[in-house]
Amino acid sequence: MQKVNFKKLSSILSVFSLAFMLTISTTVFAQDSANEAALTEAAAPATDGVGDAAAGEALFKANCASCHNLYKKRTGPALFGVGDKYESAWLYEWIKNSAGLIASGDARAIEIFEEYNKSPMTAFPGLSDTDIDNIIAYTYTEKKAPAVAEVPAGTDGGNGGGGVSNNIILGALALVFLLLVVMLFLVTNTLKKIASANGVEYPTKDPNRTPIWRVFVENQFLMLVSSIFLLLASAYFMYGFFMQVGVDQGYAPVQPIHYSHRIHAGANEIDCNYCHSSARKSKTSGIPSLNVCMNCHKSIGEVAEGVQVEGLSEYGVDYNKEIQKLYKAVGWDEAEQTYTGKTEPVKWVRIHNLPDFAYFNHSQHVTVAGVACQTCHGPVEEMEIMTQHAPLTMGWCINCHRETNVNVAGNDYYEKIHDELSKKYGVEQLTAAQMGGLECGKCHY
Repeated sequence: MQKVNFKKLSSILSVFSLAFMLTISTTVFAQDSANEAALTEAAAPATDGVGDAAAGEALFKANCASCHNLYKKRTGPALFGVGDKYESAWLYEWIKNSAGLIASGDARAIEIFEEYNKSPMTAFPGLSDTDIDNIIAYTYTEKKAPAVAEVPAGTDGGNGGGGVSNNIILGALALVFLLLVVMLFLVTNTLKKIASANGVEYPTKDPNRTPIWRVFVENQFLMLVSSIFLLLASAYFMYGFFMQVGVDQGYAPVQPIHYSHRIHAGANEIDCNYCHSSARKSKTSGIPSLNVCMNCHKSIGEVAEGVQVEGLSEYGVDYNKEIQKLYKAVGWDEAEQTYTGKTEPVKWVRIHNLPDFAYFNHSQHVTVAGVACQTCHGPVEEMEIMTQHAPLTMGWCINCHRETNVNVAGNDYYEKIHDELSKKYGVEQLTAAQMGGLECGKCHY
């Protein structure tokens, strides 16, 4: 029997083993790095001085946080280590009655008052000396290191974090597939050599055999059925394609400044009409002015640590950097707490678009009909990135008009029409369609 050569096969198997070991070692290294990062945390040093820092934190957030930050200037000065700058007796008097201290001619009080645009500080006569001592103790809290999101090993994390990337995994799988193909080819060659050495003959193709495609072409019944099937399938898919023209359901463009409806409308329960105030009194809901954003973000330059970690790990978004984009757009100098006058336009990308020939009035639906924003826009309080929830097609609007009853409470005009049409249709509650909501001129003019 002829000897078969396996030298090439052993070389291929060696390369495959090396690639597999590299993949495993990279995964283990990423897991070790993630575990080491998780164990490394910056511990805040113990608070020096008199007072309870824990009690002071609650008092600070309830009374001081709206105007003061520990580490940077806001409406008032940064308060980190304020007990080293002023004696306790002076701080007691200043916090309880700053206006009285200024009126008495105190030089330091007048200097602070002048430096901060003569903005009077709110008096807190209800705070005791012990409460103030606790607040002062809290002001010695060291600033924590910026939160770093922990990215699970084996994923990209959306922000270039550690772990094995998907490209490496796909590359390893492609290499394994290639090696299997090569091994199959080598095994086939080996079997052929063994068969040839043992005198085994391979069956050859019958030259008189008719190809299957020729049999199919010559059968008129199969050709007719296949043609009808292809025509029907083509018509079905073409109809589905053309019906989607202009329908952008699921559209979620990337905006120049990342805005989380999940945080604002969801976690913070901000009413949609606070930002989109024109929805109550005009045709369009409007794009909120950046000044509306600054009503809150003038004092909120950084999000909570837990929110920041969540944004980095789950959505790949640094919320603090997005706030800085807002400051740059409005020309806000965070250090000096003033507007510089240098502004930049924010090129928001519109999400919900209706054709020009379709008329829709927000105030008619929001104010008159009392339709909730979520009816058309979906659960915006759960959306990290705003998405077009509904198809906004003509059929979708008509179905809503057919299913929605008209609320006529407190409206004498609609009550009269409602009574007349209720008798006509023989119903107790009229839908928008029965009140004329299907007339062409309502939406097309």
